[in-house]
Amino acid sequence: MITKKIILFLLFVGIQVSAQDKKWTLEECLDYAIKNNISIKQSELDLKTSDVEKMEAIGGFLPTLNANANYSMNTGASINPVTNQFQNQTFKSFSAAANSNITLFNGLANWKTLQRSKLNQIANTYRLDKMKDDIALSVANSYLQILFNKEQLKVLISQNSITKDNLKRTQQLIDAGSLPAGDIFELQATDATQQQQIISTENTLLISKIALCQMLLIEDYATFDISDEVIDIPLTDLSNETPQTILVKAKESVNDIKVALSNVDIAKKDLSISRSSYLPTLSGFVGYNTRWSESTPFNFADQLSLFDGTAIGLQLNVPILNGFATRGRVQRAKINQERTEYQLQQAELDLESNVYQAYNDVINAKKSYEAAQKTLEARKQAFGFSKERYEVGLLNTFDFSQSSIALDNAQSEVLRTKYDYIFRTKILEFYFGIPLIKKQ
Repeated sequence: MITKKIILFLLFVGIQVSAQDKKWTLEECLDYAIKNNISIKQSELDLKTSDVEKMEAIGGFLPTLNANANYSMNTGASINPVTNQFQNQTFKSFSAAANSNITLFNGLANWKTLQRSKLNQIANTYRLDKMKDDIALSVANSYLQILFNKEQLKVLISQNSITKDNLKRTQQLIDAGSLPAGDIFELQATDATQQQQIISTENTLLISKIALCQMLLIEDYATFDISDEVIDIPLTDLSNETPQTILVKAKESVNDIKVALSNVDIAKKDLSISRSSYLPTLSGFVGYNTRWSESTPFNFADQLSLFDGTAIGLQLNVPILNGFATRGRVQRAKINQERTEYQLQQAELDLESNVYQAYNDVINAKKSYEAAQKTLEARKQAFGFSKERYEVGLLNTFDFSQSSIALDNAQSEVLRTKYDYIFRTKILEFYFGIPLIKKQ
């Protein structure tokens, strides 16, 4: 028994350690978000609802069938269901009926409703895909933000380590009488500032992890971490394409336009359905009924066969005046169609604006990254020169600290522009039809 408990404990500890050691890759985060995000689950429910609507539309072509039965005890003056005459006595009675009805013509409303359900099914599929795209972009952005914060933290810790070494060396020179005591104050201030930056960046890193956890619906914030993968600058030639070419591809692939087009098609179908109410409807019916009465001198089975009846016929309904209800539905459908057409125009304008913005963002982000790299190289050389002068006593502590701070800022700017360039490129690739996630 003790051995069994030890094994279970070790298994539990092993599971905990495994969970803590897990490092999430970008692909894993994207896949997990697509499967578990609440907004995506809600869109999947909308798609299931459209399946139900399609089933109901198909059912509109089928005949209806209803049956009913009634058993009662009658007292006083009551109608005998068999003789159809009043009887002032207590008696028991039973009746049953079955009726079927089928629509033969209703202005093709059934057919149009089925077509609408198919359009709505397609539209909900586009909405689901759009939701997945939006979530994927958000997850990718959060993931890259964590990577940036991690690398930023590494840079700050590395620079602070250099500052501490300089503090130690400066203190030795002061103790040896080579430098005045005041020369260490600037380095101490730099050290304190860098430690504040480290604490702030650690907090920022934690917040960025929590943000991604919440997006993935992961509650274990403390142990969540992403893999320390290196995401290189994307090799893409999209910047060589014209914005017009990218816009053409975007209209074919971006789900915003597909959703807007589907909404227009649905609105047109709604208008056609509402106009069907102006036309007459023709339906066929068939019915069967039977009855029994305790006061009639026949047994139960005989009465059911003797006093049964059937009805077969056609029913025509011609709309003449219904308080402008049909006209009102038609007018509202026209307004809604016009509204969806405006929404389509706005979606196309928004897409054009977003594509041009994304294109310019990539161009500018690339230039900023290249400029930041050049600045960093220059800052490295300047820092190396300052360090040599500082070590031989030709540069004071304040100027050396300023050179170190300038190098820190240059390194941070390279990281910032790098991940900004990566994300901007991902957005432009998305508009060009290159998916963030692989279709399963």
